[in-house]
Formats: sequence, structure tokens, C-alpha cells
Amino acid sequence: QVQLVESGGGLVQPGGSLRLSCAASGRTFSNYAMGWFRQAPGKKRDFVAAINWNGGSTYYADSVKGRFAISRDNAKNTVVLQMNSLKPEDTAVYYCAAPRAMGVISYDSTREYAFWGQGTQVTVSS
Repeated sequence: QVQLVESGGGLVQPGGSLRLSCAASGRTFSNYAMGWFRQAPGKKRDFVAAINWNGGSTYYADSVKGRFAISRDNAKNTVVLQMNSLKPEDTAVYYCAAPRAMGVISYDSTREYAFWGQGTQVTVSS
């Protein structure tokens, strides 16, 4: 059973930074892509960023491109989302996600991901 545990959320002022981490267990982490999604109250869950199995390819939503960076450490079974220049519209619950299969076609689709963490709240407010 794949388990994903996020950490690092919190309250930050506009323009600030946060670093989210996701610890994975239950299968060979390095064989699979990983993704981050977010969901604001009353809205659907949206793609934020994804990374392929070895970290050689990364993908971002247009809204976070240039501000957020996704990375992974396969030796530690972790994936990190570094968030800089945060804006109030980044406020949401952030979820780490792992796909069912090794071959991901649409990194930005929730349908590709079978396993989800419990989520961590990020609030950007002055």
C-alpha cells in the first residue's frame, strides 16, 4: 500500500516562501513520477507541478511557473515543492500524488494519480 505524507504547510505573507515535502512509502519510489495538486475551498483540485521518475523532467501549471520548483530525492523517497513569491491566490490545501502506473501520459490530470496524501494547508495572507 502506497502511503504519502505531506509536511511544511502554514501561514505566510504575500511574497514569502514555503517548502512542502512529501514522504512516500510502500513501493519502489524511484520507478514512478510524482505530482503536486492543490484545492481551494469550493473549487476543483488543480495541477501544480509534476516530476518524472529520475527528476530529469518537470512540469508546471502556468500559474506557478517561475515561482515554484519541484524536486525529488530518490535515496530518501521524498519529493519537495519549493514555493517562492507566494500570492494570496496560492492559498489552498496542497496534495502530494503518486500515479498507479510507471508510464504517465498526462502529468496534469488527476486521473493519472491513484494515491494521495492527506493534504497540507497553505495560507498566504497579510
